[in-house]
Amino acid sequence: MSDGQRSASLGGVSVRNRRLALLWLRRQALRLANGHGLPDAADRFRPPTADVRPVRFHGSGAPERLRLWATDAAHQDHAIRALEAGLPVLFTALDPAVGLSLTLAGWQETTRR
Repeated sequence: MSDGQRSASLGGVSVRNRRLALLWLRRQALRLANGHGLPDAADRFRPPTADVRPVRFHGSGAPERLRLWATDAAHQDHAIRALEAGLPVLFTALDPAVGLSLTLAGWQETTRR
């Protein structure tokens, strides 16, 4: 998350495979979009670690973009293909009312020997 001058991490998780990473990212996008960071009562998937910290949006644009990214098949196909190719998945939603940008990111960690 960034306001243009400062940035902060809202949290993260390490998972076993790309599909779990994408599932976690989708879940976070929907959780943030649907409840402005509040837990979703219909939530069934429990990640291995805590959710990212909530964000309070001041406009509807960022939640709508997060929801679209998480539910659109083309966006999800592109994301899983990027992860399979070893590329990062990055998606940024903007809340221009307060100059906030929120980026969801997923990548494959490289193992160093």
